[in-house]
Amino acid sequence: MSDQYYKEETTNKIAKVYTDILSDIGEDPNREGLLKTPERVAKALQYLTHGYDLDPAEILNSALFQEEYSEMVIVKDIEVYSMCEHHMLPFFGKAHIAYIPDGTIVGLSKIPRVVDAFARRLQVQERLTIEIRDCIQATLKPKGVAVVIECSHMCMQMRGVQKQNSVTTSSAFTGLFMTNDATRKEFINLIQAKLH
Repeated sequence: MSDQYYKEETTNKIAKVYTDILSDIGEDPNREGLLKTPERVAKALQYLTHGYDLDPAEILNSALFQEEYSEMVIVKDIEVYSMCEHHMLPFFGKAHIAYIPDGTIVGLSKIPRVVDAFARRLQVQERLTIEIRDCIQATLKPKGVAVVIECSHMCMQMRGVQKQNSVTTSSAFTGLFMTNDATRKEFINLIQAKLH
């Protein structure tokens, strides 16, 4: 993993806190298997939240192209890995994103990067869905944006209600995806279809 995600001062501060946490839960932070755990956790947390250092709009702006394509563009099955802000436990799943260009398209790899930029922060799935939608809408100014995210949440599966097979689905739409039932239905059908 690249050192670009880690700040030495931050690593040291977080590691110190986790040394105390290990003691507080009844562990021995000096035992062999745990000697480097506080530093590893500190680095993992910085990586898992590196989205704070990214500008999603800038990611999109780096690959905009003028093109008179006006049909739906879908990028589906984008892997999502995030951390619930309530318990700092992971949630993960898939994002499906579509937009209808209005003279501007974006390099396809930029859409998963935008997902990652927002997901690699402390999040709730509902806000994540809206942030992705709003960023694409504001930057590309398309005729519509659709975002559907399906995730499993460790805060539900490992603790609390402990329902292992539950999946949470959230959606957010703009433009033609909101006003045109046929457009929205086409998007839903396409993300459900196994075309590959």
